[in-house]
Amino acid sequence: MLIAGNWKMFKGPAETRAFGIDLREADLPTSVEVVVCPPFVSLGAAAEVLAGTEIGVFAQNCHWDPEGAFTGEISAPMLRELGVYGTIVGHSERRQHFGDTDETVGRRCRAAIESGLHVIACVGETEHERSAGETEMVLRRQVAALDADDNLVIAYEPVWAIGTGKTATPEIARQAHETIKELLDVPVLYGGSVNAGNVAELLAHDAVDGALVGGASLDVESFAAICRAASQLS
Repeated sequence: MLIAGNWKMFKGPAETRAFGIDLREADLPTSVEVVVCPPFVSLGAAAEVLAGTEIGVFAQNCHWDPEGAFTGEISAPMLRELGVYGTIVGHSERRQHFGDTDETVGRRCRAAIESGLHVIACVGETEHERSAGETEMVLRRQVAALDADDNLVIAYEPVWAIGTGKTATPEIARQAHETIKELLDVPVLYGGSVNAGNVAELLAHDAVDGALVGGASLDVESFAAICRAASQLS
């Protein structure tokens, strides 16, 4: 069972250090793999303060080239040098606001894995696509850009549930996760307004292997509570 906290554009280095110290002291279950995903500027602070723990540090994005004229991008070798363990790729906000496509997500994923990073690759449909009955088609298209690997995890994040307070029902999550696993034999996380109150219900099905947590991961007690709830199912 993997619980990953995506901090998005929150917590600079100082706040990250304070959070990391508190997280080290938190009552985290040993049966759950715990990961935090700070912004780029806070990755070094997170890697430093969480060194020697079982808590992994992931980036939120990664470019496909090791270096080059790509202003504003960060490469996998740079992340490795910081002590970063893995990266998210293809988050819906990257697709929606910054032009990521299935092709570029696949390139980012392959480059990160080839450089020795673990990857959480995000897939999921918009509210319009779900209403049009296109969920399975969208998932098939997005997953087709990825290659199975021991270091790959997929996160199913229905776009209509990201930061909206809406959450997929356990049945919706189960169906989506089963579809993804039919296409690629890798662990699949659920992401979309996950909190301590709904995580147990969402993770109860065998097809759900953990959660990608957004806002609820920004508070130590909230994030630790989610990890403890998940441990009861692992």
